[in-house]
Amino acid sequence: MKKNRIFSFIIIGLIYIIATIIGLLAYKKLSYAFWINLLIADVVATIIVFIFSCILKNASVYDPYWSVQPIVIILFFIYKYGFNITNILFLIVVSIWGLRLTLNWIYTFKNLTFQDWRYTMLKEKTKKFYPIINFIGIHMVPTLIVYGCIIPVIFVIVEVGKINIITLLSLLVSICACTIQGIADIQMHTFRKNKRTGFIRDGLWKYSRHPNYFGEIMMWWGIGIASVSCLPNKWFLLAGALCNTLLFLFVSIPMADNKNKKRGDFEKLKSETRMLLPIKK
Repeated sequence: MKKNRIFSFIIIGLIYIIATIIGLLAYKKLSYAFWINLLIADVVATIIVFIFSCILKNASVYDPYWSVQPIVIILFFIYKYGFNITNILFLIVVSIWGLRLTLNWIYTFKNLTFQDWRYTMLKEKTKKFYPIINFIGIHMVPTLIVYGCIIPVIFVIVEVGKINIITLLSLLVSICACTIQGIADIQMHTFRKNKRTGFIRDGLWKYSRHPNYFGEIMMWWGIGIASVSCLPNKWFLLAGALCNTLLFLFVSIPMADNKNKKRGDFEKLKSETRMLLPIKK
């Protein structure tokens, strides 16, 4: 049954419904500040997903959490604290980002026997320590990073932040980032569909080795700056965007590049392209 694609999507859908319900119940039972309650509830929901990923022996069960979690959280807080133009604009931008990333996951996810190559590599390298790496590195750290990226929006909703021109321009930056990611996805899928060999050198990939990562970094700086423009005294809310950037610079990108180094033409690619910026070197 795990090889059946429809069955796999149904199982993952049920897992996320369970995680969401338990997370919401945890939030409602807590009586701390809203951001602490959210953090605990987010961790609880992640633990539920982790448990199921262990049962199914597939860490990729967690993959959609990265894109689904922010939309669910924002919708919950807008429902709780009320609709206004500022909240709706943030919801639209994050939903565009989340929808693109989720659709990309749906397109690439074959079934429950499929696992991201990075998780398999970590399992082979860490051996008996993999359960710890799986829980902390694959599940909990990404959850905390995305929490840090989305909490600025929650502060804006709860404290009724006021929109201004910087907010609008920053949200526009985030929309541009989503567009870059979407274009990069389509170009990569086309490349793979045509079963071409070597590294992709089309479109944005002609100039950047990781245009999708560039878009992800750009997305959350846009959201962070937009949020701080609404709440000028909350500059610390940019910490999430910073941590997200560091994650890509020191974990995701080195991991991908180390894998590609095994191919003989990687050094040539590296000399002709930038790591992130999709502009001519």
